[in-house]
Amino acid sequence: MRKLIALFICITTSTVCSAQLFTREKVQNNQNMDKQSLSWGYYFGTNNLDYKIDYNDNKGDIETVKSFGFNVGLVGDIRVNDNINFRLEPGLIISARTLNYPENFFEGIPADDLNKSDFLREVKSTYIYIPLLMRLSTDRINNFKPFITLGIATSLNLSSNEQNPEDNSGGEFRTTKSTQFYDIGFGIDFYLEWFKFTPSIRGIFALNDELVKDVDPNSPWTGNINSMKTRGIFINFTFR
Repeated sequence: MRKLIALFICITTSTVCSAQLFTREKVQNNQNMDKQSLSWGYYFGTNNLDYKIDYNDNKGDIETVKSFGFNVGLVGDIRVNDNINFRLEPGLIISARTLNYPENFFEGIPADDLNKSDFLREVKSTYIYIPLLMRLSTDRINNFKPFITLGIATSLNLSSNEQNPEDNSGGEFRTTKSTQFYDIGFGIDFYLEWFKFTPSIRGIFALNDELVKDVDPNSPWTGNINSMKTRGIFINFTFR
C-alpha cells in the first residue's frame, strides 16, 4: 500500500511541475470545462485489495498475499455548482488474492491427510464496480483543483462461485456474487491545454460478509471465520 501511495505522489508531483503550478503563471486552460451540466470521461488504474477477516476463536491470522490488479471504466459527471458534483463511475476491477492458512486451523486433522495445497486458497475476483460519488472540491487555483470524494458502491463479482455445489473439501473457496462498499478518496484536477487529467487515490471498504461457508460447520477453512470483507485502495487516472 505504501508503494502505491508513493507512486501516486510521484506522478502527481511530476504533473504539477510540468504544468508550472509553482510559478506565477496565471493563464487558465479550458476555462469553460467545468461549466457543463453533464460531462463524460474515462479512467484506468491499478488496485491493491485485501481482506478484513474476523474470527470466532483466536487460532492465528490468515495471511492475505496481495497483488496489483487493474481498473478501467467510464465517468459520468453531473455538476451541481462550482464545488459539488455527483459522479457515476461504472468500471471493471480485476484482482487476485491468496489466502495462506496457519497450521492451527487444521488441529485434529492428521498430518498425513493434509497436502501443501490445503493451506493455500487463491481468490480471483472480477468485479463490475458501480460507485455513486459526491465530489467536494475547492475553488480552482490557476490550472488545478483539489477535491475529496465520498460515496457508496455496489458490485457484481463475475468470478464468484457462490452457486458451486463443491466447497473447500473439493478445493473450491467460495465468495458471494454481490457486494456493497463505501468509497472515500481524494485527488487533483489538472487543466491541461486540450483536456483535464485527474489522478486520484481511493479507499474501498465492503459492508457485507463475502464468505460462503462450507457445508461442514467445522470446516478448517471457514468454520473459524465470522466474516470476511474486502478492503483496499484504487489509484485511478481520469481523462475528460
